[in-house]
Amino acid sequence: MACTLTLDVSPPVHRWMNTTLQRDVFKRTIPVLAARVPASKTGFMLKSGVMKKSLMDLPKVRSVLRDPYDDLERLVLLNVSEHAALSQEVRDFLQEQSATLVVHNLELTYDYWTADEILHSILPEELCKGSPSGFAVTGHIAHMNLNKEYLPYKHIIGQIILDKNPMIKTVVNKLDSIDTKYRFFKMELLAGEPNYVVEHHESNCRFTFDFTHVYWNSRLHTEHDRLVQLFQPTDVIADVFAGVGPFAIPAAKKGCAVFANDLNPESARYLSQNIVDNKVASLVRASCEDGRDFIKKVIGRARDHPFPAYTGPKLSKMQEKEKRRLQLGKSSPTALVDQSAVENQSPRQTITHFVMNLPDSAIDFLDAFRGVLLESASERDLSGNYANMPMVHCHCFTRELQLDRAEADIIQRVESKLGHRLDTEVTLHMVRSVAPNKDMYCISFRLPRDVAFAR
Repeated sequence: MACTLTLDVSPPVHRWMNTTLQRDVFKRTIPVLAARVPASKTGFMLKSGVMKKSLMDLPKVRSVLRDPYDDLERLVLLNVSEHAALSQEVRDFLQEQSATLVVHNLELTYDYWTADEILHSILPEELCKGSPSGFAVTGHIAHMNLNKEYLPYKHIIGQIILDKNPMIKTVVNKLDSIDTKYRFFKMELLAGEPNYVVEHHESNCRFTFDFTHVYWNSRLHTEHDRLVQLFQPTDVIADVFAGVGPFAIPAAKKGCAVFANDLNPESARYLSQNIVDNKVASLVRASCEDGRDFIKKVIGRARDHPFPAYTGPKLSKMQEKEKRRLQLGKSSPTALVDQSAVENQSPRQTITHFVMNLPDSAIDFLDAFRGVLLESASERDLSGNYANMPMVHCHCFTRELQLDRAEADIIQRVESKLGHRLDTEVTLHMVRSVAPNKDMYCISFRLPRDVAFAR
């Protein structure tokens, strides 16, 4: 168990610093006691139960150093500055070991302290409690959302974040303004290089995009995974607001066929690139159009140009070898029974899930489902294809913070747009809190048949 330190190792306070970071003023010399012992005894000293609570236990500080005056001696650092701070038991033990107590000057610099500790020594005291050391990471970019009281210190905050996180090359702050048409956040550079094209890895997929022109939220990683886990590999997904592919591409990696759409031309461009980069071009078809038009057309597209049948997971080299052996009749057929079963399936021409990840306004697009099967069935009857209606997963915001009231609010708004009650297979999942009085949810429901065939 780590000892309780009696040393004050906090950084020096420089509350005058608010525009330019001066790293060289963060220096501190702390005298600590050290037990000088022969090198052969250091292991015994470190393992002693008597010494456990008195040994130095600071991050990034070695507890054993070479004696600068004798190569055969070692300095075992203690967590006190004065003899009086040592218990009598420790003093007796050190005497038994013929240890000599000396003073060692511990030199701490800017590199030692954390971002939060540096910020606490710079910011006004009244701003220290909520010091903004947290951020979201997207590729090489640290994305901050600073409250207005921290804006006078924004560049020094950005520089500290850059210094303390070696993988970060660019630090940006989200501005209040949002692109009204494509819904991505505008941002300003706080520190680092002005390089906004990132390569971000998530769910065993690689995503490339320009962070200043598309919407991406790394905090939704868990939600991306949760929804993809609901899909079966044989499913056909219609991703109405696909962005650069955080739902579409992992779903395709699973085996799903995906129609992926986004109105933003930049999102659609990077979506197409990510489809190729992740080697799912045969399973994802990208488009760039209004979400309402996409909903009305995609069922007909699936009917007229179906995806090939699901052929099972991609086989490893060993599995491919086993498959060839089976085909030659040289091995038991049990290993690939499931594989042969999926290979006999029909082409996929039925949408099984709609994903609508545009929480600010996705509910407003639900009226596009009215008559969607009737319109698509103008050339032939699709009622047989849709014996089971597709599931709709619609993300949205609510200002109702209690679960029962949030559920009532969201269902009322969904039913109003659909023009029909939700009566079966309705679930509500709380995704995250986005503000003190604003939560994000995903409502999943089976599309009512009366809505899909409404005239």
